[in-house]
Amino acid sequence: MNKIITISSNNTKKSLETREILHKKLIDTGFEVDYEYNPNAQLIISIGGDGCFLQTVRDYNLPTIPLVGINTGHLGFFPDISPVDIDSFIKSYLDGDYVTQELSLLEVSISTKDGCCNIYGINEAVVKSDKSRTIHLKLNINNKHVQNFSGDGLLVSTSAGSTAYNYSVGGSIVDTSLKVIQVAPISPINTIAYRCFTSSIICSHDSIVDISPECDFENSTLVVVDGLEYNFKEIDNIKLSISDRKIKLLRTSNYEFWSRVCEKFLNF
Repeated sequence: MNKIITISSNNTKKSLETREILHKKLIDTGFEVDYEYNPNAQLIISIGGDGCFLQTVRDYNLPTIPLVGINTGHLGFFPDISPVDIDSFIKSYLDGDYVTQELSLLEVSISTKDGCCNIYGINEAVVKSDKSRTIHLKLNINNKHVQNFSGDGLLVSTSAGSTAYNYSVGGSIVDTSLKVIQVAPISPINTIAYRCFTSSIICSHDSIVDISPECDFENSTLVVVDGLEYNFKEIDNIKLSISDRKIKLLRTSNYEFWSRVCEKFLNF
């Protein structure tokens, strides 16, 4: 049986200390440990916060190997294991006492005068100006014109991303068991000249969101996918949809979405 586990961590003192402890415990249990991506590994463990988890997924090119996170950061919505629970996690993993959650990825297809490229994200994609000014965008959903938007930008998120940036701009929290795509406005303008929607729009998982510059002078647009910035000149349009590609996230057997939301966001 393959007993290789890959460990990825950030460089904070707490993460490095946790990595050292975890490494020793895994070796003592009979596992081999790598600190670089190993396609033969049976599990990837990310040590850090949500940012480190997302970085691991990017660095390892959206791996099909299951991932689990140990939280040494702040919120820790993806990495839900505490460093003090390493022993119980290893035992649960050996006993098969866990659940595997599949997270659908957001596919962002960007067409410019020079060609097309695809970017994948777990949480969200944001379309905004690369300068500190209002951006004017045309929003279409499933080939139907929704509106001409004016404001700071548009944010398109997955269900998993509903508790991330989407939540901070007033978007709805969505149970991750629901396969939807959400469009949230960022600082929309509502005047006599501009009338923009002020709440998020939730669409079915097979919807295609199409965003394009409304004016010719919108020739420099910033696309931010899971916090990583991509600057494009002369964009024709940006199509966003739920991809067939997924990542697998290991959760403890007692994981429950709404309990997690209450714990992290509502303090109930």
